Amino acid sequence: MSARAPRFALVAGEASGDLLGAGLVESLQARFPDAVFAGVGGDAMRAAGVDTWHDAGELAVMGLSEVLAHLPRLLALRRGLRKRLVDWRPDVFIGIDAPDFNLGLERQLKARGIRTVHYVSPSVWAWRQGRAAKIGRSADRVLCLFPMEPAIYARHGVDARFVGHPMADAMPLEPDRAAARARLSLSADAPVLAVLPGSRLGEIGRLGPAFLAAAALVGQRIPGLQVLVPAANAACRAALSGLLADPAHALPGAHLLDGQARDAMFAADVVLLASGTATLETMLAKRPMVVGYRISPTTHAIVKGLGLLKVDRYALPNVLAGDTIAPELMQDDCTPEKLADAVLAWFADPGAVAALAPRYRELHLMLRRDASREAANAVAELVDARHHVAAGGTAPA
Repeated sequence: MSARAPRFALVAGEASGDLLGAGLVESLQARFPDAVFAGVGGDAMRAAGVDTWHDAGELAVMGLSEVLAHLPRLLALRRGLRKRLVDWRPDVFIGIDAPDFNLGLERQLKARGIRTVHYVSPSVWAWRQGRAAKIGRSADRVLCLFPMEPAIYARHGVDARFVGHPMADAMPLEPDRAAARARLSLSADAPVLAVLPGSRLGEIGRLGPAFLAAAALVGQRIPGLQVLVPAANAACRAALSGLLADPAHALPGAHLLDGQARDAMFAADVVLLASGTATLETMLAKRPMVVGYRISPTTHAIVKGLGLLKVDRYALPNVLAGDTIAPELMQDDCTPEKLADAVLAWFADPGAVAALAPRYRELHLMLRRDASREAANAVAELVDARHHVAAGGTAPA
């Protein structure tokens, strides 16, 4: 009797997870040509050959009120998905990001003897490191995008692998700044500032006024300044458009863009942005940046008071470098004046900008490991081990 073709189940809940899933599936197909893939995904995973029982968009809810409104539907979806997966018996289940949905599902499947992988570690390096043990109760293996993460899991006896970051694979080591400026209809020698106050309405509401006021202050000091303001979606565009219409944020050289955040980064002399994944993208774009962020005073007091935050650096480039290579202005320091001063310091010091290039390149190469291939290798080990046991061998220690 021939062995059954390997079965892989994947669940991705948003566009970034869909792309990660597609890359992983393509690499697994190269290793297991007859494998079958099913689960929850979007257009990229479908194009890669996944039988999507549900669309990734059904999981994509954000914000407490939205989650609460959709909670009964999400719980019902997870119950139905769990039953279908238990019946289907995949060799490995891979939950891609979406920890609120996937970790509970992984725990239930693991209890039923299905191997589980969680792809994209939550930010255990930053806060609540004890979560690593809880994640280990859900996942047989955690695939990490950053090199400092596996050691945290190891302290809790959890098998975690650094696979590299797909964004580092996708972005060029030498960005073409001139081409980006041409695409955005900017002159080759114009001073350019990119402003990214976040991709969520809450972030734009908290950070947008200070960021745009800072850009206005920079514009007063740098004649002809062009300011690029990418909007992640239509709702963000409307919010940013409203802020730009306010005389307090008068920016004669403002360009409100639909998406095009990466082109804005490539084209800019300096990037002013919110703390988050965009800081990593800016680092890979090889541009100097100023990072700002602010949360509600109550939330900040609780987080600090309970000792939940485990880092004194927040921006990913600084965490990866173990050094402050990007100025960080958080909470009470996130003011228009301080943000503008930090931006102007980059414009005034070409030598400091030039010194960033080799550091950025070193960090880029550290993350550039062909993440999809490395993730597929880590998943394949679990399949190979299972098939070895099924054939009468012993499980590896």
